[in-house]
Amino acid sequence: MKKEKRLVNKVKRLIRKAGLPRYLHRYGPKKYELWQHLIALLVKQECKLNYRRASNLLNDLGLEVPTYSALAKFAYRMPLFIWQTLLAATASMKVNIATIDSTGMSRALPSPYYYKRIDKPYPVGIPIKISLAVDTKSKRILALRTRARKSHDIKDAEYLIKRFAKFPRKIVADSAYDSEKFYEFLWDNSIVPVVKVRKNAFRGFVRHKVIKNFKKRVYNRRSIAESVIFSMKRKFGASVSSLKIKSQRAEMYCRAIAHNTILCFRDYFQLV
Repeated sequence: MKKEKRLVNKVKRLIRKAGLPRYLHRYGPKKYELWQHLIALLVKQECKLNYRRASNLLNDLGLEVPTYSALAKFAYRMPLFIWQTLLAATASMKVNIATIDSTGMSRALPSPYYYKRIDKPYPVGIPIKISLAVDTKSKRILALRTRARKSHDIKDAEYLIKRFAKFPRKIVADSAYDSEKFYEFLWDNSIVPVVKVRKNAFRGFVRHKVIKNFKKRVYNRRSIAESVIFSMKRKFGASVSSLKIKSQRAEMYCRAIAHNTILCFRDYFQLV
């Protein structure tokens, strides 16, 4: 019972730190508070459960949470700025070096046996695009963006950096983020880009400065983003179970918040 109360208190502290209201909608029903929805969604991702099993598990443990249908509707209707606020509350406040990278998550598809029965070839699922920014020191996720279709990595670079609570001193990225416009955006915000410039790229004024300030030792910290992506896929799975993009976005934000929360507790115990 004490451990259950600790979990509730941690989620309530997270909501207070993010400055979110007690209820999601002030004119809606006041049966369940915001923390009750969030606990169920975080436990669902941490234990790799569906909505029904997560709701039944927490209710059996004595925590009153909404039904599985209410959880599914809540995840779909949750505004994006609330997910971003919760993620920012668990991220690092002071960042020296950050790295950005992207990956893909497969979608839920019917079984090959079903496609064989209806005489259709088994389709190749189009993965959703996930772009994220990671603090290279604490390995916490600073910002996140999901896309339903494939796109170039550079399209989400400025969006991720604008989501930071405070701009870092350096940004590390691979050659996919080699762009003169992106470099100008970083220099205007006093951020030093450490990016591997492509061989045949046009070397403008800013790109020359990037080549001059390039340090291999700092660039090697780019692998931390890949290790964070691998860690998330190992813990939470390499696919999403939801069918609509809003619910898939909620899944990815819950995984990122759970990842940061685990690292927060680990850092606390190391200090103690």
